[in-house]
Amino acid sequence: MRRRNRQNLPSFRTAVGRGDYARILSYFGPYRNQGVLMLLSTVLVSILGLIPAILVKNLIDFAIPNSDYTLLTSLALAMVFTALASGFLSVGQSYLNSLVGQGVMFDLRNEMYTHLQRMSLSFYSKTRTGEIMSRINDDVGGIQNVVTGTLVTILTDLIVVISTLVLIAILDWRLTIVGAALLPLFIWPSKKAGNLRREIRTTVQTKRAQRSVYMQETLNISGFLLVRSFAKEQFEAFRFSRISEELTRLNIRLAMVGRWFFMLLGLYGAIGPAIVYWYGGRLIIQDELSIGTLVAFTVLLTRLFGPASSLASVHVDLTTSLALFERIFAYLDLEPEVKQRPKAMALENVDGHVHFRNVSFSYENDQKVFNGINVNIHAGDLVALVGPSGAGKTTFTYLLTRLYDPETGVITIDGHDIRNVTLQSLNSQIGTVPQDPFLFHDTVYYNVAYGVKETSLEAVEQACKAAQIHDVIVALPNGYDTLVGERGHRLSGGEIQRLAIARILIKDPRILIFDEATSAIDSIAEAQIQKAVQSLTKDRTTIAIAHRLSTILAADQILVLDSGRIVESGVHSDLINSDGLYAKIYKEQFSPEGVR
Repeated sequence: MRRRNRQNLPSFRTAVGRGDYARILSYFGPYRNQGVLMLLSTVLVSILGLIPAILVKNLIDFAIPNSDYTLLTSLALAMVFTALASGFLSVGQSYLNSLVGQGVMFDLRNEMYTHLQRMSLSFYSKTRTGEIMSRINDDVGGIQNVVTGTLVTILTDLIVVISTLVLIAILDWRLTIVGAALLPLFIWPSKKAGNLRREIRTTVQTKRAQRSVYMQETLNISGFLLVRSFAKEQFEAFRFSRISEELTRLNIRLAMVGRWFFMLLGLYGAIGPAIVYWYGGRLIIQDELSIGTLVAFTVLLTRLFGPASSLASVHVDLTTSLALFERIFAYLDLEPEVKQRPKAMALENVDGHVHFRNVSFSYENDQKVFNGINVNIHAGDLVALVGPSGAGKTTFTYLLTRLYDPETGVITIDGHDIRNVTLQSLNSQIGTVPQDPFLFHDTVYYNVAYGVKETSLEAVEQACKAAQIHDVIVALPNGYDTLVGERGHRLSGGEIQRLAIARILIKDPRILIFDEATSAIDSIAEAQIQKAVQSLTKDRTTIAIAHRLSTILAADQILVLDSGRIVESGVHSDLINSDGLYAKIYKEQFSPEGVR
């Protein structure tokens, strides 16, 4: 079956607009109170950080020269209490940072997961699972660093720079001019390092997504079996090592960019105070400055260099952080092709009359899968879909369940256009047993009862008995509490299919879609499946993609599809006598001389 190609894959913008900033800030709205407390704690921690310099100044200029033990003791105690207060406030600040960061991350991850559940089948047919997982885990997870790292750092640095500049200007305006002149020495390497780190981080994020995709494809059970069956273990291990090696080189390079930057920062951190001490020492010799003022100024100047250089590259940090939001928004902004209409009604008390009227549909714009088909299925009928591969049998069922919407025409159930009913009520009235049923890596009970909110073990057992799987389950080590394994790998193909039938029996829909498995199973398993199908189809409108002769012979109507059209319809005897496409398919696949 070909893939639908109407929906464009997520693309990324090169710039962030005002609307994006407002959108990002909206996620912080529910945490405004915590944000205010975080701001207050940040201001207090920054102010407390200025006090030690003042205490040192008074210690040197007054307490020691005047042999004032009381003042000396008071200043020493003030240093201790300031450190304690700052420490307690820092702990509270960290808690608030984590609270806001985790909250925003929680909201974004839930919003993305809910949004992705509303996406159409075409999105999943074109997007690799590993890429989706990378967006939800890595990109949303990075939001924590944005809150506790980038945003808080910017806020803290801004407060520290402003408060420190004010205080050093009060201490001595001449030294302030000298200190300000030294700031470019810190700003220039910071900007250079920041730009380079941003480029490397972007590449690292892309490579991590590629690694997630690769691991998801090769470490799930289907990928494992494929690799093992072709003896490609060494080849895949080599591919993985190449991807990991590239990521390792990038991370080392990223780390070394930081190391070179901090080395330069340390060098300038020594040059700056040296210049200030030289100039301040001259002022002290000339009796124009006190020693305490010079020491306090130097302490504050050292405190200023780091935040000032960080603010100089704030655009780099913001761009890097906003790139995470862009990747997240690229998914959140995708519009589902199939939407529930605002005034959709609930589909209730369904008889099961299905009608396709002049329905046309295509996966690609250039060739239609269906071109104006008309089908009328009476309530309670069993309809068999027959046709060559690619004729549109599966697409027929996708349209009925609104995994896709037709381009033209109308599909109704009991006279109601399915586009005018709620998706939940539509799905509740239709049960699908696919050719390869999916089972969660959970218990038998969970997999059978999955389709209903609450059910008893007795009801599950009754459904499993009707599906001819109960005896198999009770023979398992833990009965209905037995884990079925990844995709039900502990069970056989026939057992998985019967378990899926039991799951539909619990759901009790009025319309059934059944895609019969074509995998080779023994005659006993096939007989058991036939009994299960009889229980499942009783009193239900059933549409079966038929691969078994017994289903075709029992059908009230056989629809023969070919090249997007229904070329024949009727019962088995009439279609055989017409000697058309159905007769040809029957002779090749279903007659005693055929494959089955």
